[in-house]
Amino acid sequence: MSTPVTEPATDAAASAPQPLTMAGALNAALRDAMADDDRVVVYGEDVGPLGGVFRVTDGLQAAFGDERVWDSPLAEAGIVGTAVGMAMYGLRPVVEMQFDAFSYPAFEQIVSHVAKMRNRTKGRVSLPMVIRIPCAGAIGGVEHHSDSSEAYWAATPGLTVVMPSNPADAYSMLREAIDSDDPIVFMEPKSRYWSKAELSLPVRTAPMNRAQVVREGTDVTLIAYGPTVRTALDAAAAAEAEGLSIEVVDLRSLSPFDDETVGASLRKTTRAAVIHEAAQFGGYGAEVAARLTERNFFHLAAPILRITGYDIPYPSPKLEEHYLPTPDRVLEALASWEWDLA
Repeated sequence: MSTPVTEPATDAAASAPQPLTMAGALNAALRDAMADDDRVVVYGEDVGPLGGVFRVTDGLQAAFGDERVWDSPLAEAGIVGTAVGMAMYGLRPVVEMQFDAFSYPAFEQIVSHVAKMRNRTKGRVSLPMVIRIPCAGAIGGVEHHSDSSEAYWAATPGLTVVMPSNPADAYSMLREAIDSDDPIVFMEPKSRYWSKAELSLPVRTAPMNRAQVVREGTDVTLIAYGPTVRTALDAAAAAEAEGLSIEVVDLRSLSPFDDETVGASLRKTTRAAVIHEAAQFGGYGAEVAARLTERNFFHLAAPILRITGYDIPYPSPKLEEHYLPTPDRVLEALASWEWDLA
């Protein structure tokens, strides 16, 4: 995998490089943000003494006290609703939904209030808040613990929706999200929590609203985000042995969409496929395919493909390996095109 584009840290002296998981990078980002700004508060279900189901908030309550890190009731609408009030009055809440499908009880708060407050008040009231949502599958979880809910949030004007795929981006993008004066839905692919990278903290990667080309290629553009970036990279490596040069683009930001970076890659390769774990019908890849086709139609050598989960509720752990997109499924999809290499 290509090394993330990084810039020298400016807010503190960089530490010596050390192996860090994505969960550790997120923990470090929260810790550093709280140390730098006492307006930042963290709360949600089991984020205090336990440190979160995935230990992303491990040790934060011990370091900052239970007035800045605390366990909430099991009431997601209440978690987000109170965060709206806190953000309106000057705090910078970072709330955790614990699991993707657990966010649905907070849907009304997020769509009706979080997303619309700035517009409703003609810009007078902003909501500097972050809603962390562990998302997607491949961890052996049951259906309410493995959803890919990104299309709901990305279809809501007023929300910025981002999803890192690696530890460096996880740290940098979460710091940027906490610094933002507008609400951010920060989606964290659970299957990547244990992925590791050598990092010197604090690290700043590309702005979170920009996609990144993480592997150069000339024949096909694979568009992925979060957990499927690894799938795309593995498919590209396998295809290389067959003489196919695949470029991989990590979207990073789902809304807003980086038309410039993705469009440039598509115009170079003339073929593209989108990979995501969510079901295909009405999924995020449908918007990506339509958007790119509208803007780049005369550059396309073939229809844009979607390699996705199936149009069913997320299956049981015993079956999820058959549901999730794999490098083999990606390569099979690419082979469905008519190729004229003359």
